[in-house]
Amino acid sequence: MSAAAVRASWTPAQRLKNDVLFALVVCALAVTRWFPARALVASGRALGVLVHRLAPGLRRLALANATRALGSEEAAKVVPRAYRELGALLGEALAMLDPRHAPAPLPFAPGAEACLAEAIAEGRGVVFASAHLGPWERVAATLVAAGYPVTVVARAPYDPRLAGVYEGLRARRGVPAVYRGDDGAGIALVRVLRKGGVLAIPMDLASRVASVEVPFLGIPARTAVGPARIALRTGAAVVSGTVVPHEGELAISFTRIATNGPADETALTARINEDLSSRIRAVPHLWPWMHDRFRIERTHV
Repeated sequence: MSAAAVRASWTPAQRLKNDVLFALVVCALAVTRWFPARALVASGRALGVLVHRLAPGLRRLALANATRALGSEEAAKVVPRAYRELGALLGEALAMLDPRHAPAPLPFAPGAEACLAEAIAEGRGVVFASAHLGPWERVAATLVAAGYPVTVVARAPYDPRLAGVYEGLRARRGVPAVYRGDDGAGIALVRVLRKGGVLAIPMDLASRVASVEVPFLGIPARTAVGPARIALRTGAAVVSGTVVPHEGELAISFTRIATNGPADETALTARINEDLSSRIRAVPHLWPWMHDRFRIERTHV
């Protein structure tokens, strides 16, 4: 759908809201270019603290989600920290929009590169299931900088005018992206795999796509079935990967997910979710608990 068609589909209230948000984004980007990356990260962290205090609805949702997954005692500790850390990640993302601020590549955990390289070497492409856990954009940029043929699968911006922001985060770092819902997106995904590439697909958040209900963080949750479906239909290898704590810092790690066990797409999606859940539990303060993960309109497969 063209940008003009998208805008025409908005109600007057949506148009006003989106125009205001777009103006705020433009102003924020203009201002942030005057600040060093460290100041942006610090400001983002302060903003996270402020939002935690001033948005009671989101705070209650985050606490409810974390309590269901982690228990009340740990949730009370994790949620305030999650707001701070996600604010800091926002500041880091703003810094990445400025070509002068090139974030340092993330290190690899022991065995991580071997796991990914072995999956690529099989020659049928790799479905890389991931999560919005910590510096996701830096994970993708690090892999591309290291020479891995990664293409990110993402949702197109709800406001086409924000496409440039997405491009600043990804294309300027050499990270190609395929946007779900774009014309020819399905063909583009298959083409990446046929060339032996890596499709990086975050699948931890709720989305209105073909889904199945499987446990996520120990809670039944509608989960995108697309990654499993693509892998089983193309014969691609499947790995899951995020940052993990390693020697006092964050490092990229991968886990090979078996596709030769129960072969249906629901079982494979459940295995992916199990691994991603364990990763989130290892660094729960880096996951967006304020996201309405467990209450989304049902989507039929």
